[in-house]
Amino acid sequence: MKILLGVQTTGNGHIVRSRALLGELRRRGHDIDCLLTGPSTSNRWKLDDFEPYQTRHGLSFVSHAGKLSYWRTALQNKPIRFLLDVHQLNWRGYDLVISDYEPVTAWMAKRRGMPSIGIGHLYAFIHTVPKSPGNRLAHWVTNVFAPVKYPMGSHWHHFDQPLLPPTVADDVHQLTPSEADHFLVYLPFEQQAEVIALLKQFPQQRFRVYTGTPEQGDIDNVQLCKIGRQGFINDLASSRGVICNAGFSLVSEALHLGKKVLVKPLAGQVEQESNAVALAQLKLGHWMAELSPADITTWLDMPAIRQCNWPDVMGPLADWISNGDWENHHHLCRQLWPDLSDS
Repeated sequence: MKILLGVQTTGNGHIVRSRALLGELRRRGHDIDCLLTGPSTSNRWKLDDFEPYQTRHGLSFVSHAGKLSYWRTALQNKPIRFLLDVHQLNWRGYDLVISDYEPVTAWMAKRRGMPSIGIGHLYAFIHTVPKSPGNRLAHWVTNVFAPVKYPMGSHWHHFDQPLLPPTVADDVHQLTPSEADHFLVYLPFEQQAEVIALLKQFPQQRFRVYTGTPEQGDIDNVQLCKIGRQGFINDLASSRGVICNAGFSLVSEALHLGKKVLVKPLAGQVEQESNAVALAQLKLGHWMAELSPADITTWLDMPAIRQCNWPDVMGPLADWISNGDWENHHHLCRQLWPDLSDS
């Protein structure tokens, strides 16, 4: 098939997941073009695997000081440019559009009446899964951001719904968990000076903080590290636990490796607040509403968790896509969740 793959670059998890799916589909002989929208990834990841690819501005949410900022989001997004991109995007010759929660390709497929598959955690929220109360506008935006005909959401449990397990990249599947003396910290939505000041209150612990700022080196018990995939996942695999925002991909990788997690959801972001609710409900992790030394103290005393050992999702998912029977996804979900009922 000739496939157009849309990738949202807000969040590293989209890049990692889409790269894995892209490889599986190409190994099955499909011809794939890619469209990337959102923040530039040139300083974070090599994108050679996505060639040939185009870029567009797309739509994305903007945060400030640990909270979703609606007015900054409104200023940054360009609705007229978005509508033009949807209208002008070439659609001829494609048999299928796959959207990793990417809005330009999703809306183009909807407008043109093309078959479209949605891959990603946010598509789980059309089903009965744990959700934060949030606000009605935020939930509405989440539901219409990247609409597709065949949504395939993923979550940490099936909740007796047609969901996929988390998609863990091959490089994480290949890691052997160990336990060194450090905790991994990745809180990109927070003010890094506040994060460092908080962690310095625990001088007996060592923290490796991955940050997008150019500063590197040690500040007392805090080591500032440059973002890079291999160093990051190596530190993840050898960590004693992970403190992060409540994005889906990193938490999934940590749980896969058996690392206890403490999340601080981005305030006002329905997905992250719902993820915190789900972690607590499933007893897979803990969360804090603010950067709280009391919450960290409590979490540090908690034991490690068992490894979740998520199965390979991308191979079966690529087979399902290749077979073309997209209406029938229950068999795929039962294959990946053996305890999922037939209801």
